[in-house]
Amino acid sequence: MVEVIFDEHFQKTISKIKDNNVQKTIKNKIKKIIENPEIGKPMRNVRKGTREVYAGSFRISYAYYKGKDTIEFLEFYHKDEQ
Repeated sequence: MVEVIFDEHFQKTISKIKDNNVQKTIKNKIKKIIENPEIGKPMRNVRKGTREVYAGSFRISYAYYKGKDTIEFLEFYHKDEQ
C-alpha cells in the first residue's frame, strides 16, 4: 500500500478553504492520486520530480517516490499564483 505524507504547508493551505465544493474536489483528487500516483502531469525544470493535478482552477502538486512507494503532497495553489 502507498504511504501518504502531507507537507505542513499543504495542510495549512487546505485547512483555510471554506468552500465545500472545493473541499470535495480536493478530496476526490487526492483519492484518485492515491489510487494511481502517476496520474499527474510530470513537471520540468525547477520542479522536476514532482507532478501536478488540476482541481478546477487550483493545482495540487505532489511527489511520487516509486522506490519507496510514497506520495508526498507538497502544495495547493490557484493557477494564477504559478
